[in-house]
Amino acid sequence: MKRVGIIGAGTMGTGIAQVAATYDYRVKLYDAKASALEHAKDSLRSILSRLVEKGKITPAARLDILTNISFVTRLGDLEDSELIIEAIVEDLNVKKGIFTELDNCVSNNCIVASNTSSLSISSIASAFKRPDRCIGIHFFNPAPLMRLVEIIPAVQTSIEVISKAEKIIQSWGKTVVRAKDTPGFIVNRVARPFYGEALRIYDEGIADVPTIDYSLKKLGGFKMGPFELMDFIGNDVNYAVTESVFNAFFCDPRYKPSFTQKRLAEAGFLGRKSGKGYYNYDENAPVKEPIKDKKLNGQIFNRILVMLINEAADAVFWNIASSSDIDLAMIKGVNYPKGLLQWADEVGINWVVEEMDKLFDRYREERYRCSPILRDMLKDNKTFFNGTK
Repeated sequence: MKRVGIIGAGTMGTGIAQVAATYDYRVKLYDAKASALEHAKDSLRSILSRLVEKGKITPAARLDILTNISFVTRLGDLEDSELIIEAIVEDLNVKKGIFTELDNCVSNNCIVASNTSSLSISSIASAFKRPDRCIGIHFFNPAPLMRLVEIIPAVQTSIEVISKAEKIIQSWGKTVVRAKDTPGFIVNRVARPFYGEALRIYDEGIADVPTIDYSLKKLGGFKMGPFELMDFIGNDVNYAVTESVFNAFFCDPRYKPSFTQKRLAEAGFLGRKSGKGYYNYDENAPVKEPIKDKKLNGQIFNRILVMLINEAADAVFWNIASSSDIDLAMIKGVNYPKGLLQWADEVGINWVVEEMDKLFDRYREERYRCSPILRDMLKDNKTFFNGTK
C-alpha cells in the first residue's frame, strides 16, 4: 500500500501528509479551499527547509517529500487511494458527511479513517456503506514529531482492516496503541484529571496557579504544569475537549468542566496564542512566584497523581486498552515522566485506594469513587505488571 489520501489541509492534515510522504508514500492532500492548500504547501516548504538547515534531513530528502505530495481540490481525486485519513473539524455531522461522499469515489478495498480525538468512530463509520472498512487513526499534534498514534476500531471494523492500519502506521515510524471506541480513547480520557483536578484545587482556593504547576513539576517530574499546558493547548480547545468527554460520558462528574476555564475561554483568555490565560505572556508582566511549602506541594501533587492513577486503572477495568498500552500512550502521547500504572505499582495499590477513599469521605462526590479494579487488586495482593490485565 503506497497511495494515501488526506482530507483537510490544516495543521494536522498537513502534518500527517508530511509523515506519510517521508516514508515514501504517494500522498494526495485534499481541501475544498484552494487557499488552504496554498498555505499548506508554503508551510511544508518552510518546515522542510528548517529541517535541512538543522541537519535533520538532506536537501534530496526534502525534494523527495515534496514530490510525494500532490494537492487536490476534488474529493474524486482520492479514488485510487488505498488509505484515506480524514483530519477536518471536530464536528460529527461534518465528518459523517465526508464519509458519505467518499462512498461514491473510493474502491471497495480502501481503508477510510478518521483522525478524531474523541468522537465516536462507530457513529462516523455508520455513514459509510462499507463500515467494516472504517477505523480511527488518531495522531497527536504536531504529527511529524509526536510518536504516538491511537488505533480505534469501530464496532463494525473488520479484523483485517485493524491489522493493515496498524502495520501501515508502524511503517511510518510511529508507536501504535489500540483503544476501545469510547469517549477520549486513551490519552484524552486518562489525562482529564491532570487538568480537572488542578482546576478544582484552584477553584477551592487551596493554592494558586504557579504553586500547583510547581508542585507537579518539582515533585512529579512533569515537563509542564497543568496550567502551563492548558495555556499551551489553548483554553478554548482544552475546554471543548473536556465538555465533549463530559457530555459523552452522560455527565459523569469525574469529567465535569470548570467554570474558571469556561469563563477564560469566553473572555478570549486562551493562553499563549492570545497573550493571556492563566499566565500573562506580556514580556513586561510581573511574574508571581510559587509557594514552596513541602506539605502543601505534596498534598497538591498526591491529589492529582492519585486521580490520574484512578482514571488509568478504570480504563483497564472497562477494557479500554491494556495496562501496557495505557502507560505507553501517556508517556508517548503527553510526555508523562512515567506510566501511571507503573507509578501505581511503585507507590502501592493500598496507598492509591486509601487516598481515593479519603477524597470520597471528604467530598462525598462520585467524582472521587475508587475504581473497582484497585480494590480487587488490593484484596488479591496484585499489581498491574505481574499478570493483572
